[in-house]
Amino acid sequence: MTSKPSASAEEVEAAWSDNKLAQVLYHDWEASTYDEKWSISYDERCVAYARERFTDVAGSDGWPYGKSLEIGAGTGFFTLNLKLAGVMAEAHVTDLSPGMVEAAKRNAETLGFAIEGRVADAEKLPYDDNEFDLVVGHAVIHHIPDVELAFREMLRVLKPGGRFVICGEPTKYGDFVARRLSRLTWWAATNVTKLPALADWRRPQSELDESSRAAALEAVVDLHTFDPDELKRTALRAGAIDVRTVTEELLAAWVGWPIRTFEAAVPDQKLGFGWRMFAYRSWQQLSKVDRVLAKVVPDELYYNVSISGTKP
Repeated sequence: MTSKPSASAEEVEAAWSDNKLAQVLYHDWEASTYDEKWSISYDERCVAYARERFTDVAGSDGWPYGKSLEIGAGTGFFTLNLKLAGVMAEAHVTDLSPGMVEAAKRNAETLGFAIEGRVADAEKLPYDDNEFDLVVGHAVIHHIPDVELAFREMLRVLKPGGRFVICGEPTKYGDFVARRLSRLTWWAATNVTKLPALADWRRPQSELDESSRAAALEAVVDLHTFDPDELKRTALRAGAIDVRTVTEELLAAWVGWPIRTFEAAVPDQKLGFGWRMFAYRSWQQLSKVDRVLAKVVPDELYYNVSISGTKP
């Protein structure tokens, strides 16, 4: 695993007053270990996840889209898995972080195909009007200061009739619960492991301090949570038509976020393949329950919202 540069305390302090700096610092810092942190892979598990997120909100008509652009692509998780699923033919990615763009291109090369990548701001995309058939994003617009402007840019670069699909955005109430569960888990894990009998379950203090700095930066770069209905209205104001939202993860988020936090709080070698499969299977089974509960639970209580619309 490539060692990643740490964000210093001075850089974190500067980032509080410069959000774009915070975005670059945080995502460059995360780039080399992002896939490992989020258990990202490019196999049937993640291909199926990406395909389902896409089809839940946008269906499967029109596949493959000819030319696709991802905003805030990170290491390429969404685009690369969607390409493996047959959603698009030609893939382009952008991110504000140079480190993330390079990671996405490397991941594509490992999979045996090339993608075009640019360092770019989603509020001012460096592409011509009417250039793409599809614009996608995953867990990205909550990082963008002006969400309506970002939708306008997506629509500008789309061809008439082209579609945007943005998935994995945090809802207002879902994020409220998840963050508090995460903080409680972090407090419990880092305090219980101070006990002598559990000392070998405690990360070195320097690593815990680094994780705390990362969490501080994360608080700076996470700008928004969304009400699904208001998010739909934002896209409509930007000029989209046929706008639709869907939500997912209720119990899956309540369990998933503490699990991820626990994984960050203890040494990697303590958690093997069995743990990883337990975490994945738990999320998988609870997601099935969440789909049933969706018939009676208000959509705004779910953790994730996805949105899709088209250009007139």
